[in-house]
Amino acid sequence: MAELRLFGSGGSIVADLTEEQAKAADLGVGKLFLAPVGKIEQSKMSGHTCNGCKKEFDGPPKISPESVGEGPEQVSENLLLVEKGQYLCGGCGSAIGEYRVFEEKGGDAGLAIPSA
Repeated sequence: MAELRLFGSGGSIVADLTEEQAKAADLGVGKLFLAPVGKIEQSKMSGHTCNGCKKEFDGPPKISPESVGEGPEQVSENLLLVEKGQYLCGGCGSAIGEYRVFEEKGGDAGLAIPSA
């Protein structure tokens, strides 16, 4: 694991990531991004910065899960959205970034076959 800074639309989070998470976060533009990583455990986050209040904080941001309705939402024939939410600033409550947690439903999620 390595401690890395990941960027969202409203700030950044410093977290210990696995090699697999770090690869997912790297979109090839010289920065690592929160969205492709999915939900990061609070125990893995050591700090965050907020563009809203322009401050840097020790410790993890707040995590605010959102409802996905009456259970998982089907994204494609073989992919379900099971959780979505936001990372919120520990000071002002502004959104730092969002996360999504997906689950494969048989088959290969990489194919993401559209549902009818």
